[in-house]
Amino acid sequence: MIEDELKEAAANTPAESPAPKPKPWAVRYLTLPVLVGIGVIVYLTFFSENSITQRVRYQQMIDSLTVGLRAQQDSLEYYRDLNRRLFNDPELMEQVVREQYNMNRPHEDVYVMTNDNQ
Repeated sequence: MIEDELKEAAANTPAESPAPKPKPWAVRYLTLPVLVGIGVIVYLTFFSENSITQRVRYQQMIDSLTVGLRAQQDSLEYYRDLNRRLFNDPELMEQVVREQYNMNRPHEDVYVMTNDNQ
């Protein structure tokens, strides 16, 4: 009987158990907290109000507004200089009034020529 029990025990236990198969790296390292963290970072980087794409759009808008501001400042400087010269030079005032407002002296006729090719 003892011999029969030993034979049964030897038959039920495997001779060599195979080594456990290693888990893939994704199963080992991508746990739920890591996935949630990656999701939050992706959301903040691409989809939030302070995302990279939004920052690029804002920078383009800032650049275009800066160019427009420079143009307006140049125009303002031109008109300030023209205003200063108009107060000091009556001939310049007459020239500006005649050219821009099509005004004339009582004994003159003014003909306005336009270019329709544009």
